[in-house]
Amino acid sequence: MINKLLDGFDEKLSSSKWASISKCSSDTALRDIQYLMSQNILLKKSTGGRSTNYELNS
Repeated sequence: MINKLLDGFDEKLSSSKWASISKCSSDTALRDIQYLMSQNILLKKSTGGRSTNYELNS
């Protein structure tokens, strides 16, 4: 999934989209995203709630 982001994934990345692309549960996708945020690989965009999106830290 990180390779897909590095290759120029231009869509909004949400936990549900992560789950769909990586074929995992939404809980697993959220844990993956939270781990990557703790490692400063992903950043949460300013939107929140159900429309929370993430982007690659550049």
